Amino acid sequence: MHEKSIELLNKAVADEMSAIHQYMYFHFHCDDQGFDLLALMFEKIAMDEMIHAERLAERILFLKGDVEMVASMAVQKVHDVKTMLEIVRGMEEAAIKDYNKWANECSANADSVSKALFESLVVEEEGHYDQFDTELDNIERFGDRYLALQSIERSKARSAGAPPA
Repeated sequence: MHEKSIELLNKAVADEMSAIHQYMYFHFHCDDQGFDLLALMFEKIAMDEMIHAERLAERILFLKGDVEMVASMAVQKVHDVKTMLEIVRGMEEAAIKDYNKWANECSANADSVSKALFESLVVEEEGHYDQFDTELDNIERFGDRYLALQSIERSKARSAGAPPA
């Protein structure tokens, strides 16, 4: 009865798994480059995406489906922060578009709960999109100085005796 919803929910799980992998990869590299604030942002949003995957999986199981735990795309191995942010902003934009579409498809198939789940995820993904867009705006406005300030803050903290992150 809910085969279409299960299919769409599993597509969303695959996208969330890809996002988790990508954001953690970027977290590791931002941390390595000394960009603590960006590293923490990527880590936090990866955790948000894990919660999304869990909510989607719970719905799939409730509908008596099986959760497919396969990422929809491979990690893009990028180390330039501006490019990272452009990639993830695009990922969030695609998720917003897909989740809106899938909410409507679930509604057309008389599955208002999955529809509501997708709608709630749209709100959260829009928040992530806004964070990435703001960071890109900061890089555009302030250039490399914006990133240098993050690196300097880490150096100051370590020279003051703070343990490495």
